[in-house]
Amino acid sequence: MTAVLVIAGTDSSGGAGLVRDVRTLAHFGTAALCAVTAVTAQSDAQLLAVEVLRPELVRAQIAAALVRGTVTAVKTGMLATRATVEVVADTLPARDSLPLVVDPVLAASSGGELLDVAGRQALIEHLLPRATLLTPNIPEAAALLGSRPGSSEEELLEQARALCARGARAVLLKGGHAQGTQAVDWLVSRDGGVQRFSAPRAAVRMRGTGCALASAVAAGLATGLALEPACERAKRHVTDLLQACATRVNQHGGHSL
Repeated sequence: MTAVLVIAGTDSSGGAGLVRDVRTLAHFGTAALCAVTAVTAQSDAQLLAVEVLRPELVRAQIAAALVRGTVTAVKTGMLATRATVEVVADTLPARDSLPLVVDPVLAASSGGELLDVAGRQALIEHLLPRATLLTPNIPEAAALLGSRPGSSEEELLEQARALCARGARAVLLKGGHAQGTQAVDWLVSRDGGVQRFSAPRAAVRMRGTGCALASAVAAGLATGLALEPACERAKRHVTDLLQACATRVNQHGGHSL
């Protein structure tokens, strides 16, 4: 039996965070073990409250999950603080022991900070060098690099390469915040390889797509898929979610779910 260890925060609305991660892993028939980093109270419109768990409790959860011996990939989401990032990096096994997918959750889509400035620096220092894959969207990539968001394919690829240079083995830069009829994600590897994944842009907003994408990649890596097909499959999964969401919106009215 294989399982993905998800290290992330909870979202009381169920749209993102650990709930979305576990639902995604279940979709792919992959078991989930969880280490909760923070509890959030939020809706589709607002982040209301955040309670960060003690770093040593996060460490204990990770250690308890790993001792079972069934974890074959790890996915991180909301980490909240520098102390939590450091504990995660310190508790995970050696770099090449398990694939690690890092979703750099910096802010809630409804607004509100989910990783403080010191935590962002710790993520760069301690988790990027261990990451099999980093999955930022365009604003997250820019924030991690301390630059403005890229507006052209050339600029976006340059930022993805810069994040690889910071230590990530590969970067899947998500193009959901870009313009155009196609939603394009770029998989950039440290060895210089570039793979383009494209799908028609959905006319709908949906929370938790970043969680779903990273967890879907982790599910693939956990079962032995290579990185490129795991990313391609994850892209199809998120596209299907958005298309289903658009259908529901069209049937019931509104603009997002």
